[in-house]
Amino acid sequence: MSEHYHDAADLRLLKEMGKLAPTEFTAWLNLDKITAREDGAIPRKYRELIALAVACTTQCPYCIEVHTKNAKKAGASRQEVTESALIAAALRAGGAATHGAMALKFFGED
Repeated sequence: MSEHYHDAADLRLLKEMGKLAPTEFTAWLNLDKITAREDGAIPRKYRELIALAVACTTQCPYCIEVHTKNAKKAGASRQEVTESALIAAALRAGGAATHGAMALKFFGED
């Protein structure tokens, strides 16, 4: 396997990152905990489905795995997980289309 592929064993390096940049690492961990809140206005299941959709657009395989499993634990169905991924795909496609419009603007008139 190439060293450029995602490998779950790479996650062990997070501990080293925490030692090398403890303030930043702790800030990131605390930010990441927002998804797991139980007392927010958005219920946990929907927090996880939102996180999953974002993970699909950022293409982080670790986040996709974690938030899919957490969404399932929070009561999300297979259909909800699928719809979340496809909603993310629609928005990503929309972003590409609007950036295409920007490209035309930068191109200017013929």
